[in-house]
Amino acid sequence: MRTSLLFALAALAGDPPTVNWPSFRGPEASGVAVAATPLTWNADPTLGPDKNIRWKTPIPGLSHSSPIVWEDRLFVATAVKTGGEADLKVGLYGSGDSADDDTEQRWAIYSLDKKTGKILWEKTAHQGTPRARRHPKATHANTTLATDGKRLAAFFGSEGLYVYDLQGQLLWKKDLGVLDNGPAGTTLQWGYAGSPIIFKDKLILQADQKKGSFLAVLGIEDGKELWRTSRDGVCTASWATPNVVETAERTQIICNGFPFIASYDLATGKELWRLKSGGDLPTPTPVYGAGLIFVTNAHGNQAPLYAIRPDAQGDLSPVDGQPLRPGLAWSESRNGAYMQTPLVYEGLIYSCSDYGVLKVFAAATGKLQYAQRLGTGPMGGFSASPVAAGGKIYFSSELGVVLVLKAGPRYEPLATNSLGDIVMASAAISENVLYYRTRHHVIAVAE
Repeated sequence: MRTSLLFALAALAGDPPTVNWPSFRGPEASGVAVAATPLTWNADPTLGPDKNIRWKTPIPGLSHSSPIVWEDRLFVATAVKTGGEADLKVGLYGSGDSADDDTEQRWAIYSLDKKTGKILWEKTAHQGTPRARRHPKATHANTTLATDGKRLAAFFGSEGLYVYDLQGQLLWKKDLGVLDNGPAGTTLQWGYAGSPIIFKDKLILQADQKKGSFLAVLGIEDGKELWRTSRDGVCTASWATPNVVETAERTQIICNGFPFIASYDLATGKELWRLKSGGDLPTPTPVYGAGLIFVTNAHGNQAPLYAIRPDAQGDLSPVDGQPLRPGLAWSESRNGAYMQTPLVYEGLIYSCSDYGVLKVFAAATGKLQYAQRLGTGPMGGFSASPVAAGGKIYFSSELGVVLVLKAGPRYEPLATNSLGDIVMASAAISENVLYYRTRHHVIAVAE
């Protein structure tokens, strides 16, 4: 029994709201919580006084690291530039040059009291000059932390892997070398973005780059490498976080990538299946719901959305003019999701492009329910992935406008709210509160 069904049953039973949001996109990367989250709020002083804002805590530096929550603690990461604020260029543009941001940085982790926003502790993981460059729209701390309730993992790409206890005591660290991530066939460096995930006693890292990509599984207690599988020939670049899909038959790690999406056996690292990728700059995390694995990517000539059966084997790549392979339930060739991870909720899958074009499909069949451009007026791009709770879905634009939609097969906007700052990180949900990481703050939104 998986997350989507568990959430539905919990809601019907009146179970308490979701408490822990332990990694990127929360439990099993679903983006879904059992919660009574607010419909309206305001954190933009130009639009009037704060409304339904429990607290707002400044966090220094520049980072797209999403908040995570364990019980009464909230954690975020950041990179603080020495001698001033780092530049960030958001919006819809095509320039691929690396940012001029190669001066000394301090990579840090913050622990906050989730009820008050008070900073409980701060730890510097690393300080020095970046070993790789970043995209102007990215940061030197893109990745989200992960916790199992005992340990806290931070993977800063070329700046290393660090594991702490929840009181901020460093337990162990590893240097995995320089990760040269950027478009294949170029000298561009765009930085690293794949977040670590913890599954039971294992820490999983998808370390993709132009050459030498690999997937590694380490013991979470001591950092011992259990296995490492080369992804050369499978992936030349990606900015995606992997996901673990556990069924009665097997447990597999799903990795988005280009030129292939691929699955690996958790116990051994053996490749189970692969699927020809469409978009050449893969970013969204694979998600599992309605009994299927969903993977999307975009950029270039293609932007597919694939629905894959969890028992798939071998090469699943579609061939023109031929039926879909048995392991592929359905596919949509022009989904267009470049940055955002899709959301599977109440039998539907919501997939939104960076231009704010939302497409909603029946998760089981791929039948299109509707396509709609989100909102009106200035929005900028859409990079943060949506989250859902209580029959509502939250989409955040880069300019800090949050659109709330009613979940369902028709487009029904409920509210438009403002956070008053740039938003690139996906929200967290815990005990009926929405937690947003903006350019300068972590903000708790609650009735």
